[in-house]
Amino acid sequence: MHLAYPAVLAALLFCTGLYGVLARRNAILVLMSVELMLNAVNLNLVAFDVWLRDALHAGQALTLFTIAIAAAEIGIGLAIVLMVYRNRGTSDVDRLRDTAEGHEPDQDTSTSTGAPAATARPEVSA
Repeated sequence: MHLAYPAVLAALLFCTGLYGVLARRNAILVLMSVELMLNAVNLNLVAFDVWLRDALHAGQALTLFTIAIAAAEIGIGLAIVLMVYRNRGTSDVDRLRDTAEGHEPDQDTSTSTGAPAATARPEVSA
């Protein structure tokens, strides 16, 4: 089997995952796209391991570690997304830019004369 077939498939999978990360707004879909990118890397690792006829099978061993890390990443990532959804009511990535509690979006703090406006911000106790 030629190396080009799995390499092209891995490139297509990686590009699809990259598009999903850059274009999607839902955090769960972004996590799925990251998993797709990791699977493309795994496919490349195994394909090059077979092509090079490595006696130690280092590509396949590294693929197992990558799968374990991806499983941990999706578990922790999904837990974080669920907690953010419970607290904020949305998993839209664009709306989750400020994750600090009690932080208000920055307003225009200057007046027409150029002097800074006096605004009172509430204290957040831990």
